[in-house]
Amino acid sequence: MLGLGRAVYNAFSEDRQVSATSTITQQLARNVFLNSNRTLGRKINEAVLAMALEWNFSKEQILELYLNKVYFGGGAYGIDSASRRFFSHSARELSLEEAAIIAGLVKAPSRYSPTADIDAAVSRANVVVGQMVRYGDLDPSLARNVDISAVRLREQVGQNSVRYFTDWVLPQLDFLLPNDVFEPIEVWTTIDVGMQSAATAAVQNNVPEGSEGALVSLDRDGAILAMVGGTDYVTSNYNRATTSVRQPGSAWKLFVYLTALEAGYTPSSPVKDVPVTIDGWSPRNSNGRYSGEIDVRTAFAYSVNTVAAQLGNEVGFSNVANMARRFGITTPITSYPSMVLGSNEVRVIDMTRAFAAVSARGRSIEPYGILRITTADGDELYRHSQARAYTLVPDYVAAGITDLLQTAVNTGTGRAAQIGRPVAGKTGTTSDNKDGWFLGFSSGITTGVWMGRDDNARVPGMSGGAAPARAFAAYMRYAVKDRPAEEFDTELQLPDWRLEPDDEFYYGDPGEYFYIDEQGNLVEPGAPSFDDGFEGFDVEGEFPDGRSVEDMGLPPPPAASDDFLEQATGGEVRREGSAPGIVTFRRGADQAAGAP
Repeated sequence: MLGLGRAVYNAFSEDRQVSATSTITQQLARNVFLNSNRTLGRKINEAVLAMALEWNFSKEQILELYLNKVYFGGGAYGIDSASRRFFSHSARELSLEEAAIIAGLVKAPSRYSPTADIDAAVSRANVVVGQMVRYGDLDPSLARNVDISAVRLREQVGQNSVRYFTDWVLPQLDFLLPNDVFEPIEVWTTIDVGMQSAATAAVQNNVPEGSEGALVSLDRDGAILAMVGGTDYVTSNYNRATTSVRQPGSAWKLFVYLTALEAGYTPSSPVKDVPVTIDGWSPRNSNGRYSGEIDVRTAFAYSVNTVAAQLGNEVGFSNVANMARRFGITTPITSYPSMVLGSNEVRVIDMTRAFAAVSARGRSIEPYGILRITTADGDELYRHSQARAYTLVPDYVAAGITDLLQTAVNTGTGRAAQIGRPVAGKTGTTSDNKDGWFLGFSSGITTGVWMGRDDNARVPGMSGGAAPARAFAAYMRYAVKDRPAEEFDTELQLPDWRLEPDDEFYYGDPGEYFYIDEQGNLVEPGAPSFDDGFEGFDVEGEFPDGRSVEDMGLPPPPAASDDFLEQATGGEVRREGSAPGIVTFRRGADQAAGAP
């Protein structure tokens, strides 16, 4: 145990600076009494507590306290927990090699975890052994016989992937808890255990061989129901759901079409699938063909690249970038023309958040993982309060994009995501099949799935409409099983300025205005038309027996009256002093006398 303490001390203070012991003491003060808030007040409290510890405890006692409190990764807090976690025995039974591995974890538990990267753990442990020799804490002759690579780790079988979620959510405690919390706490999270298990199975059972997968699932208020950061936490604890950035491919078209709908397009608007070149860039459709004139709904459902490029160029690439920012994309965005096809890199959690905002009818969504925090006695220290929701796009835009997303699943590239109830979503596939995405929502649950290789190599057969869509469907069938099916609101309640006025808008009820009949005659309101009571009258003004209107003794329609002319022109009809058959108008009372 004493040797382990020296190993940890040397690993931590490698350069033997005078402040090394103080640094361990300060970390102990923070771990035991404070949190990691980066505030001046916390730093002052930490310094005061560190001095108090050094006045009241020996360095060996401080080190012992530190070793029993520090986080060693893999969910292990304290040296004994770490020993049992990695080697299946008490810390009192640690060998020199095992002690060196654990000591090496102090600097970066995730990076040097033997269950995450054994080579990194061994390399770091050898550094620890070298430091012990350098500063006289280990005999060089003993060091020559140390074989770190021969250490046998505890066998890990199917560790629950919820660790990806806890690794993401636990650091948030530092910002949620007050500084004066010194007692054990209980944390209540949003994770649904059943959904987490279903999400893990969905990713593992559908991901192509040699590839990784990630999944994030949000409830309608932003609560994280499931999070999978990789196929196996034991093999790699790198969280691809929250940390990794990858190109989204055509899933990015969500923002292109949102911008187009806001600019005046509707799902039924005509567009042209034809070859196009924009600033020297000529996008091609994945099938190499062009369909000519289609509508927006079809272009989106079949992910037509040429149409997306034209829409992006028309509405402005910077406006598409602004729309993505509006919907929660936090990674850098360029506004080159190719951005409309998903050349910017994004995070799975950000893309899922954007689709969740569409599901919320264009209202902002803030993902969260902690519901409340209490002491062991039940005293509440924190309770989540719903973030203020902002309107990101008008209702008719949200309805329009939902229409497009639903069509993409019903008849387009996302058919593999169907689950027997309404689903809206979008596929995404990057060039050379390096990334596959499917993001969508149903019954208030929004889920995003990504698959690909960590080295960004090509994955044969990878497409968003294949493995990612199947994983989405496998998970969502379980996730929504206890929820009622919900029909989507896709009715376009356009604002007045977007409506195409019809004849009644201009003229009122047909019975209240003059019109021209088929013969070019002006017909007064309420006057009988030739269609009233004269069946068989043809367009030439004759009846089948050859008689004309005049032969029937019917009077011709009257000419326009003075009252009508004044009403129609908004001016005053000048009757006196005009030549016979000539009507002149005065267009305004304020116009100079005698003006035409």
